[in-house]
Amino acid sequence: METFIPVLRGGQEHRSRDSRPLHDVNGNPLAEVHEAPALTTRLTAKAMRQGPALDPEKRLAVLAEAGALFAGATLGGQTPEEYCRLQALASGVPVAVARGTLERMRGDSALLGTVVGRQSPVGAGRTARWVRRGSVLGVVAPSNHPATHGAWLQALAMGYRVAVRPGTRDPFTPLRLVRALLQAGLDPHWISLLPGSHSAADSLVQAADLALVYGSEATVARMRGNDRVLVRGPGRTKILVDGAYDDRTLDHLVTETASDGGVRCTNTTAVLTSGDHRELAEALAERLARLPAHPVTDDRAVLPVRPRKEAEALRASLDRAAQGASDLTGRHYEDGPLAPVGDDGVALRPAVLCVDRGDHPGLRTELPFPCVWVAPWRPSDGLGPLDDSLALTLLTDDAPLVAEALESPGIRTVLHGRVADWWKDPYLPHDGYLGQFLNEARGFAAA
Repeated sequence: METFIPVLRGGQEHRSRDSRPLHDVNGNPLAEVHEAPALTTRLTAKAMRQGPALDPEKRLAVLAEAGALFAGATLGGQTPEEYCRLQALASGVPVAVARGTLERMRGDSALLGTVVGRQSPVGAGRTARWVRRGSVLGVVAPSNHPATHGAWLQALAMGYRVAVRPGTRDPFTPLRLVRALLQAGLDPHWISLLPGSHSAADSLVQAADLALVYGSEATVARMRGNDRVLVRGPGRTKILVDGAYDDRTLDHLVTETASDGGVRCTNTTAVLTSGDHRELAEALAERLARLPAHPVTDDRAVLPVRPRKEAEALRASLDRAAQGASDLTGRHYEDGPLAPVGDDGVALRPAVLCVDRGDHPGLRTELPFPCVWVAPWRPSDGLGPLDDSLALTLLTDDAPLVAEALESPGIRTVLHGRVADWWKDPYLPHDGYLGQFLNEARGFAAA
């Protein structure tokens, strides 16, 4: 078992006088997390700026090797399967998600050169140079899904040194990635792991040249207007079912809502339809309610697990948002929406909320389990109820509506038709290309 999560800087793992216990979803001690004080964070960022330059081709080779090591090697005494077990117990995400992330990191890391290359503007290399805006990127990481850490691997590919403050529930994924990178030969000045509190996260944002911050609505509001910070907040992902639905459509809705335990920011949170919205909601509720509850490390687990008190708070927040809505899954659960699956852990069963208008405030709700709102939509409503979406799937033959969605700045990804596993595509922008934030075009001409 991992006995401690270290502060990792300059290639060395350190214990700190500041530490906190990390408990699993059943309330059992899992690890001791050692935290970097603010001064350590500032000194680390300064030292990273002074690290040696690395040839781009060598960087890409190191990243590809690190992806393979992350997927298959024993790192810091930890096997891939032990990593998956610890990640699931700490985060509450089904263990299959971590297992899938192993291979995803292997594949995506091998493609990083092409992925970041596609983010350069066409003019780069002719009348312009596509160059970094800084040297050190601070990352305030989330705990919802281990694959989110693939984003800062892109930053390394672009030539940034990266300092990561892990999410409070998942320090295991970034620690394993950092160890893989160092074993693959990345210069120690190029990568750091700095666990810490929220105030420590603020210190990292201030110390780095640029920052990538994952957070809540409050975080988004606090960071808004700071052009040194890219904030990736809650994701509202919607699907429009224009017309009648069939079994294939229902299968797609279930997959998009509940895959990976419903914890991704790209899981569907709202379905709008021009058909009978209540009938669709009833059918979707019946399908989602079949998902079984198992301990998070069980191979059959498909639902997230949280400590009971935390799970009760999440359900209470849903109840507050559900004013005027009908929870159509409730009657399918004889013992309630929280299923005991351990000493203190409970699985969060899916919720389907049916509302009678597309502007119900509940449609803005995002929760870390399969929770979807179903509402009516009419062609006369246009894009209004569909706007403000991280991703929007349009199951429609209305070509002008698709074109309008592509033009809307509030819709970050448009999917036309049933696109399977679209969120795994390493070339598809997630809320825009990361390179748009990290780099800038500078004019260049030579005699």
